[in-house]
Amino acid sequence: MIRPRHSRPSLAARVFAVVLPVAASTALADCGHAPESSAAITAQTLLDALVRSNGVPGMGAAVWRDGEVAWTGCAGWRDAEARRPVRADTVFRFASVSKAIAATAAAKLSEDGKLDLDAPLKARLPWLPAAWGPMNLRQVAAHVAGLPHYQAGDEDIGRDGRRYASQREAVGVFAARPLLSAAGTSYHYSSYGYTLIGAAIEDAAGQPFLDYIGRAIVPGLRIGAEHGGRGEGESQLYELDGGTAHRVERPRDFSYSWGGGGLAGTPESLVRFGGRLMNGQIVRPETFAAMQEPLRLNDGRPVQERDYRLGLGWRLGLDPDGARIVHHAGITEGARAALVLWPQRAIAASVASNAEWVSSIESTAMLLAAPFLPRPVDLKSARCPLAQRRYGGRLVEQALDGAASFRLERGRCVGELHADAALRAHFAKASVWNDQRLRVIALDAGGGLSRAALVTPFGLYELRAQGAGRYRAQLSGDRVLELRL
Repeated sequence: MIRPRHSRPSLAARVFAVVLPVAASTALADCGHAPESSAAITAQTLLDALVRSNGVPGMGAAVWRDGEVAWTGCAGWRDAEARRPVRADTVFRFASVSKAIAATAAAKLSEDGKLDLDAPLKARLPWLPAAWGPMNLRQVAAHVAGLPHYQAGDEDIGRDGRRYASQREAVGVFAARPLLSAAGTSYHYSSYGYTLIGAAIEDAAGQPFLDYIGRAIVPGLRIGAEHGGRGEGESQLYELDGGTAHRVERPRDFSYSWGGGGLAGTPESLVRFGGRLMNGQIVRPETFAAMQEPLRLNDGRPVQERDYRLGLGWRLGLDPDGARIVHHAGITEGARAALVLWPQRAIAASVASNAEWVSSIESTAMLLAAPFLPRPVDLKSARCPLAQRRYGGRLVEQALDGAASFRLERGRCVGELHADAALRAHFAKASVWNDQRLRVIALDAGGGLSRAALVTPFGLYELRAQGAGRYRAQLSGDRVLELRL
């Protein structure tokens, strides 16, 4: 989480209506133009199906390939009450994806000889508490400086009417708090750490954080400060509760941590940032390569969280086919976002939503990009199971059995699985899942079902043929879904 938990206003004050599904044709038209390539049509079909499943009012996404934006997708509503659809120019909160942009700014200043990433921060910022010791910016960026994250009592931060004039002033929010560990000894996720990075950027650049970001990192892109849904082109912000979307009534002022979670922009601008970074247009290629080097703790162990390692502001991992990726995701009130880069393939994918929801957001971004990636060479041939009326299989140790149906749409095999008890239990924590169904959408338009996206209320997962009507999807690190169709 990148934001403190907070109390919610009364239900009666927040309910407007149940969010209705949006038709695919509406989404295609309102994003500016209908997708033309087969890959773009598939990606848009996935995004439309996801919004119908997860109950989020609106989502946007984009894919960068071959030096340009290959697809921009829109689905649902940017303003659900007024029934204004998401458009290509709709601005979403980036939440913690802001951290990757802030880290890139620090790397740019280092490249220019203005900021030493390995020197004690206290040498540059002598006003830091003496008790914080010799932490450096690289350690702060990888969350191993011992700095605290949000704590009890922080629920109203950003809602008290205070606007921090500088990131140095914002550091005062947590400057009196003790460190959780000595620098370089253990991992403690900290959004406040990026407030400190913002202060170092302002000092090195000699100008406000937002000004430097706009001038040196994202010039010409629709990326800047988040304004609580009130800025030009910004989506409204929503919470999901009991199958209904509610407008967030008291948006936060993120001046307490612009780099930690306070930036916003269009999905297309975000993916352009990723493309420019890979193309050497923001920092030199060797600088970006250095950002992807895993940081090590004092004892030599690489910094790791879940299935990824930590570089300078980026999470480092592999996609399901073993290709190297760098990525970051974010979650905050009124938003979920992710940016995934394939540096060796010069492909990037972004996805953003206007509500916080229980999700596998990185997997979702990767599946939206899958139609644009090289086709895996080891796929097993499989026909679309048009005559299938039931599915079976296993989820961990639980047997599956339920109704199924399949059809062809524009050359794509698509299907629906009525969730049985085991699947309903697995997705029970979904923010919204009104129809209790999973959708299967082939990633290729050849009429077969060698690989597909499994559309769930948690997001998109790859479903791949194993032979003889058997399929497999990795839902999480220890949960594998096996289907018989």
